[in-house]
Amino acid sequence: MQTEYLPINSTNDRGPIKKAAQIIKSGGLLALPTETVYGLAANALDKKAVSKIFKAKGRPEDNPLIVHICKVKDLYNLAEDVDERVPALAQTFWPGPLTLVLKKKNIVPDNVSGGLDTVAVRMPNHPVALAIIEEAGLPLAAPSANASGSPSPTCALHVAHDMDGKIDAIVDSGDSEVGLESTVLSLAGERPVILRPGAVTREQLEAVIGGVDFAPAIFESLGENAPVQSPGMKYRHYAPQVALTLVRGSKEGFLEHLSSLESLEGLAVLCFDGEEESMPVPAVTYGRHSDYKRQAKRLFSALRELDELEGIKKALVRAPEPYGLGLAVYNRLLRAASFDTVDTK
Repeated sequence: MQTEYLPINSTNDRGPIKKAAQIIKSGGLLALPTETVYGLAANALDKKAVSKIFKAKGRPEDNPLIVHICKVKDLYNLAEDVDERVPALAQTFWPGPLTLVLKKKNIVPDNVSGGLDTVAVRMPNHPVALAIIEEAGLPLAAPSANASGSPSPTCALHVAHDMDGKIDAIVDSGDSEVGLESTVLSLAGERPVILRPGAVTREQLEAVIGGVDFAPAIFESLGENAPVQSPGMKYRHYAPQVALTLVRGSKEGFLEHLSSLESLEGLAVLCFDGEEESMPVPAVTYGRHSDYKRQAKRLFSALRELDELEGIKKALVRAPEPYGLGLAVYNRLLRAASFDTVDTK
């Protein structure tokens, strides 16, 4: 398959937007930008088109997809008995990096929901994505546009690395603003539950709807036979080819741990800005210690950069503080490291 490249700099680029929408309407696959990461989109109501997403990514079929819409009213076509808290959440956070999980209508194919009775929906905060959805006149199923398990793409170049020759087209609108996937909030149970942390934090959600719980799978591995309620819950995600170990604790503890290793051969580190010169091995940085916004935006690019280091087989990672947006960064690193962690002082 020849993958077409579609630069779209603004919503005034009507020709490429119409072309992108036509790919969706004809049952094709399109990588498109959002404010979180680049998504791999297909018509969410076309089971055959959606199945192409799983094939292109090598994605397990029980891993549900997020459906992207361009108007709040479109949610009501997809979800049953919409929770009374949805209007307040939509008014506050949409368009934006918040996904809501609700009971689904039969119009949503089973492969979109991973066989569950729920559907995950969000409205992206990206003018080009919204313009394509509106032009297509369809909701779009769109997981991240990367090979399954690898770091999510935050620019068109990352998408091309993983998807060239596998999909119909890549829309290029520059770098993603947030850099991490959306917060996923389930409203399908008795209490609201965050299934995946993102840029919309627990504190922000609680200011709108009251108490919100965290799913245990944010912090620990999900059981082998447990249902996958949200993307990013069960499988190894966000991981470079280099094996990662997440090291929690101070910089001094990190350096002591490094010095205790028998050999530093084939080892690199992922650390905070300004720390690279004190590291005795090759270092990639992903933002300052307390700058969670920068860490989020840089993380996936930094993980891909580790794979570009010659002769590197493993990397130790300085863990961020797991609070607010830092929790989302921490969660991605925890999964990228397959829960391989070390605690230092």
